[in-house]
Amino acid sequence: MIQKLNHIDVIIARKIRSVFQVSYAVEADLLNAVDFPPLRRSLANFIKSDTEFYGYFQNKELAAVTEIKSENTRTHIQSLVVDPYYFRQGIGQKLVAFIFKTYNTPTFSVETGLANLPAISLYKKFGFTETKQWDTNHGVRKIRFEKEI
Repeated sequence: MIQKLNHIDVIIARKIRSVFQVSYAVEADLLNAVDFPPLRRSLANFIKSDTEFYGYFQNKELAAVTEIKSENTRTHIQSLVVDPYYFRQGIGQKLVAFIFKTYNTPTFSVETGLANLPAISLYKKFGFTETKQWDTNHGVRKIRFEKEI
């Protein structure tokens, strides 16, 4: 089940941050990142964020979270994280499908590390196409995808 998360509630924000931490630890390993900014994100940053968060629940446990920034003509998937315990169960696909169904904008975008092949495969499966690659100041090569509806 997918539901909107009240990220300004400290208890909910802690749960969101917990899923981000375990998921991004795996991504940091995939990317060989020594200093990975998503792992430094504070609880206060989640609480004060102007983005929307949706959680995927399995057996009443928060298994995955997506963070969305949507404007009139563009929806950006800021983050899509799955707790490693729930990897390879199609949860990422369910969240991406949910985003397309929930947001009615002509353009969708997302970014990930170039070495994050599972994420790249997921986005390509949904028709996203590469628009840009660049090197970050923390040593990770990133890739941006967009999809026009």
